[in-house]
Amino acid sequence: MNFAELHNQYEPLLIANIWDAASAVAAQEAGYQVLGTSSAAIASILGYEDGQEMPFDELFYMVTRIRAVSNLPLSIDVEAGYGDSAEEIATNLRRLAQTGVSGVNLEDSRVINGVRQLDDVSDFSRNLRKICTKLRSENCSLFLNIRTDTYLLGHEGALQETIFRGQSYKAAGADGLFVPCLTSEKDISLIAEATGLPLNVMCMPHLPSFDRLKLAGVSRISMGNFVHSAMQSTLTDVMHAIRTRQTFEGLFGDENNR
Repeated sequence: MNFAELHNQYEPLLIANIWDAASAVAAQEAGYQVLGTSSAAIASILGYEDGQEMPFDELFYMVTRIRAVSNLPLSIDVEAGYGDSAEEIATNLRRLAQTGVSGVNLEDSRVINGVRQLDDVSDFSRNLRKICTKLRSENCSLFLNIRTDTYLLGHEGALQETIFRGQSYKAAGADGLFVPCLTSEKDISLIAEATGLPLNVMCMPHLPSFDRLKLAGVSRISMGNFVHSAMQSTLTDVMHAIRTRQTFEGLFGDENNR
Protein backbone atom coordinates (compact mmCIF):
# COMPACT_ATOMS: atom_id res chain seq x y z
CA MET A 1 0.00 0.00 0.00
CA ASN A 2 1.14 3.54 -0.67
CA PHE A 3 1.16 6.15 2.09
CA ALA A 4 -2.36 7.41 1.43
CA GLU A 5 -3.75 3.86 1.38
CA LEU A 6 -2.21 3.17 4.80
CA HIS A 7 -4.79 5.60 6.21
CA ASN A 8 -7.58 3.25 5.12
CA GLN A 9 -6.46 0.06 6.83
CA TYR A 10 -8.68 -1.90 9.19
CA GLU A 11 -6.62 -0.63 12.14
CA PRO A 12 -5.63 3.04 12.55
CA LEU A 13 -2.16 3.86 11.24
CA LEU A 14 0.21 4.24 14.20
CA ILE A 15 2.94 6.77 13.41
CA ALA A 16 6.30 6.47 15.18
CA ASN A 17 7.31 10.07 15.85
CA ILE A 18 11.08 10.35 15.67
CA TRP A 19 13.66 13.13 15.76
CA ASP A 20 16.96 11.86 14.34
CA ALA A 21 18.60 8.93 12.57
CA ALA A 22 19.02 6.86 15.75
CA SER A 23 15.35 7.16 16.75
CA ALA A 24 14.35 6.31 13.16
CA VAL A 25 16.39 3.09 13.31
CA ALA A 26 14.87 2.21 16.69
CA ALA A 27 11.33 2.68 15.35
CA GLN A 28 12.07 0.65 12.23
CA GLU A 29 13.53 -2.20 14.30
CA ALA A 30 10.42 -2.10 16.50
CA GLY A 31 8.29 -2.87 13.45
CA TYR A 32 6.51 0.40 12.73
CA GLN A 33 5.06 0.89 9.24
CA VAL A 34 5.55 4.65 9.04
CA LEU A 35 7.75 7.33 10.57
CA GLY A 36 6.84 10.93 11.31
CA THR A 37 9.01 13.68 12.69
CA SER A 38 8.19 15.82 15.71
CA SER A 39 9.06 19.48 15.16
CA ALA A 40 9.31 20.08 18.90
CA ALA A 41 11.68 17.15 19.36
CA ILE A 42 13.95 18.13 16.47
CA ALA A 43 13.99 21.75 17.63
CA SER A 44 14.94 20.56 21.12
CA ILE A 45 17.89 18.42 20.05
CA LEU A 46 19.21 21.33 17.97
CA GLY A 47 18.79 23.85 20.80
CA TYR A 48 15.77 25.76 19.47
CA GLU A 49 12.33 26.51 20.81
CA ASP A 50 9.41 25.00 18.90
CA GLY A 51 7.48 27.33 16.60
CA GLN A 52 9.68 27.66 13.51
CA GLU A 53 12.64 29.04 15.46
CA MET A 54 14.74 26.44 13.66
CA PRO A 55 15.85 27.38 10.10
CA PHE A 56 14.28 25.23 7.40
CA ASP A 57 17.71 24.19 6.11
CA GLU A 58 18.51 22.60 9.47
CA LEU A 59 15.21 20.71 9.42
CA PHE A 60 15.97 19.64 5.85
CA TYR A 61 19.39 18.31 6.89
CA MET A 62 17.81 16.22 9.66
CA VAL A 63 15.37 14.80 7.12
CA THR A 64 18.24 13.76 4.84
CA ARG A 65 19.94 11.93 7.73
CA ILE A 66 16.71 10.11 8.62
CA ARG A 67 16.19 9.15 4.98
CA ALA A 68 19.77 7.85 4.86
CA VAL A 69 19.03 5.16 7.47
CA SER A 70 15.41 4.23 6.75
CA ASN A 71 13.27 3.61 3.68
CA LEU A 72 10.01 3.58 5.63
CA PRO A 73 7.37 6.09 4.52
CA LEU A 74 8.19 9.37 6.26
CA SER A 75 5.94 12.31 7.11
CA ILE A 76 7.55 15.61 8.11
CA ASP A 77 6.17 18.11 10.59
CA VAL A 78 6.75 21.40 8.76
CA GLU A 79 4.81 23.51 11.28
CA ALA A 80 3.39 26.49 9.31
CA GLY A 81 5.56 25.72 6.27
CA TYR A 82 8.62 27.89 6.95
CA GLY A 83 7.49 30.48 4.43
CA ASP A 84 5.61 33.77 4.24
CA SER A 85 3.76 32.88 1.04
CA ALA A 86 2.15 29.87 -0.59
CA GLU A 87 4.95 29.88 -3.17
CA GLU A 88 7.68 29.72 -0.53
CA ILE A 89 5.91 26.96 1.36
CA ALA A 90 5.35 24.95 -1.83
CA THR A 91 9.05 25.27 -2.66
CA ASN A 92 9.98 23.88 0.77
CA LEU A 93 7.55 20.99 0.37
CA ARG A 94 8.91 20.19 -3.07
CA ARG A 95 12.44 20.01 -1.63
CA LEU A 96 11.22 17.51 0.94
CA ALA A 97 9.39 15.46 -1.67
CA GLN A 98 12.58 15.21 -3.69
CA THR A 99 14.21 13.34 -0.80
CA GLY A 100 11.47 10.70 -0.96
CA VAL A 101 9.29 12.07 1.85
CA SER A 102 5.71 10.76 1.63
CA GLY A 103 3.78 13.46 3.45
CA VAL A 104 3.81 16.54 5.66
CA ASN A 105 1.92 18.03 8.57
CA LEU A 106 1.03 21.66 7.90
CA GLU A 107 -0.64 23.61 10.71
CA ASP A 108 -3.13 26.47 10.75
CA SER A 109 -1.54 28.36 13.61
CA ARG A 110 1.75 30.10 14.21
CA VAL A 111 3.70 31.59 17.09
CA ILE A 112 3.66 35.40 17.02
CA ASN A 113 5.59 37.26 19.74
CA GLY A 114 5.69 34.09 21.80
CA VAL A 115 1.96 33.39 21.55
CA ARG A 116 0.43 30.69 19.33
CA GLN A 117 -2.55 31.97 17.36
CA LEU A 118 -4.97 30.39 14.89
CA ASP A 119 -4.77 31.63 11.30
CA ASP A 120 -7.88 33.05 9.69
CA VAL A 121 -9.62 30.07 8.14
CA SER A 122 -10.27 31.81 4.80
CA ASP A 123 -6.67 32.98 4.46
CA PHE A 124 -5.29 29.56 5.36
CA SER A 125 -7.65 27.76 2.97
CA ARG A 126 -6.75 30.11 0.14
CA ASN A 127 -3.02 29.52 0.70
CA LEU A 128 -3.57 25.78 0.99
CA ARG A 129 -5.36 25.74 -2.34
CA LYS A 130 -2.45 27.64 -3.93
CA ILE A 131 0.05 25.19 -2.41
CA CYS A 132 -1.90 22.19 -3.69
CA THR A 133 -2.21 23.69 -7.16
CA LYS A 134 1.51 24.47 -7.27
CA LEU A 135 2.51 20.97 -6.17
CA ARG A 136 0.15 19.30 -8.64
CA SER A 137 1.47 21.44 -11.50
CA GLU A 138 4.95 20.11 -10.71
CA ASN A 139 3.77 16.47 -10.38
CA CYS A 140 4.82 16.57 -6.73
CA SER A 141 2.91 13.98 -4.72
CA LEU A 142 2.69 14.54 -0.97
CA PHE A 143 0.04 13.53 1.56
CA LEU A 144 -1.00 16.86 3.10
CA ASN A 145 -2.10 16.23 6.66
CA ILE A 146 -3.49 19.56 7.83
CA ARG A 147 -3.29 20.27 11.53
CA THR A 148 -5.85 22.52 13.18
CA ASP A 149 -5.12 23.79 16.67
CA THR A 150 -8.67 24.49 17.75
CA TYR A 151 -8.54 22.02 20.67
CA LEU A 152 -4.90 22.68 21.50
CA LEU A 153 -5.66 26.40 21.95
CA GLY A 154 -8.92 25.79 23.80
CA HIS A 155 -11.18 27.45 21.22
CA GLU A 156 -14.56 28.20 22.81
CA GLY A 157 -16.46 26.42 20.03
CA ALA A 158 -13.77 23.85 19.26
CA LEU A 159 -16.07 21.15 17.86
CA GLN A 160 -17.95 23.29 15.34
CA GLU A 161 -14.85 25.31 14.46
CA THR A 162 -12.91 22.10 13.79
CA ILE A 163 -15.65 20.76 11.54
CA PHE A 164 -15.83 24.05 9.66
CA ARG A 165 -12.07 24.19 9.22
CA GLY A 166 -11.86 20.53 8.24
CA GLN A 167 -14.50 20.95 5.56
CA SER A 168 -12.79 24.11 4.28
CA TYR A 169 -9.40 22.41 4.17
CA LYS A 170 -10.79 19.37 2.37
CA ALA A 171 -12.27 21.66 -0.29
CA ALA A 172 -8.85 23.31 -0.63
CA GLY A 173 -7.07 19.99 -1.21
CA ALA A 174 -6.19 18.53 2.20
CA ASP A 175 -5.64 14.76 2.33
CA GLY A 176 -6.02 14.37 6.09
CA LEU A 177 -7.00 16.30 9.22
CA PHE A 178 -4.87 16.35 12.38
CA VAL A 179 -6.45 17.61 15.61
CA PRO A 180 -3.98 17.57 18.54
CA CYS A 181 -5.50 17.52 22.06
CA LEU A 182 -8.73 15.98 20.77
CA THR A 183 -9.68 13.14 23.15
CA SER A 184 -13.50 13.03 23.31
CA GLU A 185 -14.85 9.96 21.53
CA LYS A 186 -18.08 11.79 20.74
CA ASP A 187 -16.25 14.73 19.19
CA ILE A 188 -13.93 12.39 17.29
CA SER A 189 -16.90 10.61 15.73
CA LEU A 190 -18.65 13.85 14.80
CA ILE A 191 -15.51 15.35 13.24
CA ALA A 192 -14.59 12.23 11.31
CA GLU A 193 -18.10 11.91 9.87
CA ALA A 194 -18.62 15.60 9.11
CA THR A 195 -15.28 16.25 7.41
CA GLY A 196 -14.84 13.00 5.47
CA LEU A 197 -11.06 13.25 5.88
CA PRO A 198 -8.80 10.63 7.48
CA LEU A 199 -8.65 11.85 11.08
CA ASN A 200 -5.36 11.98 13.01
CA VAL A 201 -5.30 12.24 16.81
CA MET A 202 -2.24 12.53 19.06
CA CYS A 203 -0.94 10.96 22.25
CA MET A 204 -2.54 12.66 25.27
CA PRO A 205 -2.96 11.63 28.93
CA HIS A 206 -6.66 10.83 28.51
CA LEU A 207 -6.68 9.58 24.93
CA PRO A 208 -8.91 6.47 24.59
CA SER A 209 -7.38 3.08 23.78
CA PHE A 210 -6.54 2.38 20.17
CA ASP A 211 -9.46 -0.02 19.71
CA ARG A 212 -11.91 2.63 20.91
CA LEU A 213 -10.30 5.22 18.66
CA LYS A 214 -10.86 2.90 15.72
CA LEU A 215 -14.55 2.58 16.58
CA ALA A 216 -14.81 6.37 16.84
CA GLY A 217 -13.47 6.81 13.31
CA VAL A 218 -9.77 7.59 13.79
CA SER A 219 -7.52 6.74 10.84
CA ARG A 220 -4.14 7.80 12.21
CA ILE A 221 -2.55 8.00 15.66
CA SER A 222 0.66 9.92 16.35
CA MET A 223 2.91 10.44 19.36
CA GLY A 224 3.85 14.11 19.18
CA ASN A 225 6.99 14.87 21.17
CA PHE A 226 6.01 12.75 24.17
CA VAL A 227 8.38 9.86 23.43
CA HIS A 228 11.28 12.27 23.03
CA SER A 229 10.30 14.00 26.29
CA ALA A 230 10.28 10.65 28.09
CA MET A 231 13.73 9.84 26.69
CA GLN A 232 15.06 13.23 27.82
CA SER A 233 13.66 12.69 31.30
CA THR A 234 15.44 9.32 31.52
CA LEU A 235 18.67 10.91 30.27
CA THR A 236 18.44 13.61 32.94
CA ASP A 237 17.90 10.96 35.61
CA VAL A 238 20.91 8.93 34.44
CA MET A 239 23.19 11.98 34.35
CA HIS A 240 22.03 13.01 37.81
CA ALA A 241 22.58 9.51 39.23
CA ILE A 242 26.16 9.31 37.92
CA ARG A 243 27.10 12.65 39.45
CA THR A 244 25.45 12.09 42.83
CA ARG A 245 26.42 8.42 43.31
CA GLN A 246 29.97 8.84 41.93
CA THR A 247 29.76 5.52 40.09
CA PHE A 248 28.82 4.16 36.66
CA GLU A 249 27.37 0.93 38.05
CA GLY A 250 23.82 2.01 37.34
CA LEU A 251 24.52 1.96 33.60
CA PHE A 252 25.15 -1.78 33.55
CA GLY A 253 22.15 -3.20 35.39
CA ASP A 254 22.83 -6.55 36.97
CA GLU A 255 25.86 -7.37 34.82
CA ASN A 256 28.29 -6.89 37.73
CA ASN A 257 26.36 -9.41 39.80
CA ARG A 258 26.61 -12.24 37.28
